[in-house]
Amino acid sequence: MNYTQDPRIVLTLDAGGTNFVFSAMANGQEIVSPLSVPAVTDDAARCQRTLAEGFRSIREILPYAPSAISFAFPGPADYAHGIIGDLPNFPGFRGGVALGPYLEHVFGIPVFINNDGNLFAYGEALTGILPEVNDRLKACGSQRRYHNLIGVTLGTGFGAGIVIRNELLTGDNSTGGDVWCQRNHKYPEYIVEESVSIRAVRHVYARESGSAENLSPKDIFQIAEGTRNGNPEAARAAFAELGQMAAEALASALTLIDGLVVIGGGLSGAYKYIRPALFEGLRGTLGMRDGSRFPRLQMEIYDLEDEKEFEAFATTPKRLIPVLDTDRTIPYDAFKRTGIALTRQGTNRSIALGAYTFALRQLDRP
Repeated sequence: MNYTQDPRIVLTLDAGGTNFVFSAMANGQEIVSPLSVPAVTDDAARCQRTLAEGFRSIREILPYAPSAISFAFPGPADYAHGIIGDLPNFPGFRGGVALGPYLEHVFGIPVFINNDGNLFAYGEALTGILPEVNDRLKACGSQRRYHNLIGVTLGTGFGAGIVIRNELLTGDNSTGGDVWCQRNHKYPEYIVEESVSIRAVRHVYARESGSAENLSPKDIFQIAEGTRNGNPEAARAAFAELGQMAAEALASALTLIDGLVVIGGGLSGAYKYIRPALFEGLRGTLGMRDGSRFPRLQMEIYDLEDEKEFEAFATTPKRLIPVLDTDRTIPYDAFKRTGIALTRQGTNRSIALGAYTFALRQLDRP
């Protein structure tokens, strides 16, 4: 179904630790000016009432009644039942808060809550990079199509979500796609997010440069570019280590979920410095005790940001296999491949579209 032509309205929310930003979407577009109010993090009851008031303010200016509420909210959570657990950045949430059922009680419409990594991946799978790549493959004359997607966001943390044939992998415990807590390849006592996050970039730059400055990732990127004073080698090393550690986590994910990868989040702006180590890791080899080596992944992996690599990615070797005792032949593509791309529509828009399309698809289920 084409949700860009669906008139149903979905109320949405960007739930940050500083502000709650309320909006509404229909026909695949935002249809109101967003409303921002200060976030309430220290009192669960007041937080829920603030959310209800924000959604109520948006509802009052809509041309007709909304069909659902859908948004991302931090976990841990039982997203299927709308229950939010003990949130580290929301001290008022302790022991479980029935946020979804409360909003359903107030508004009398279905409420869908997910995390931002899941909704980023879902938005990219249904409205972003996945259909775009398939359209480009079709235009190139390729018969290959992709149906699975791993979406990752590089920012405050290492967010991720997985979509398999238009279905979001939430898991039996609402933890599907949580790559952030994989073992860190370089520092096994830590989770991988300690090396794939804003704090990781800051830490590595400080370690490599000896600087005690409180720099942002943007500052460190500018140092790498040579447009700000600092240690450019240390700055590039900070982004390279992130790429190296992300590669191991993504290789493990790709081994289980055979599909494309899309990258978003604020740190993706430094992709040019992350890319070399990322692909070196993904294109590496593993061995056996007999000395033999084989690729880390079963498939070749391409940088879809590079036009020459996309051309090779889209090329299908022509091989026809005869069927015994017939005059038939069957096309055979023995070349396994996948690719990594950056988000085109932007992380925040993908999350918003993910929330919107997720709600409408749930409403359409028999």
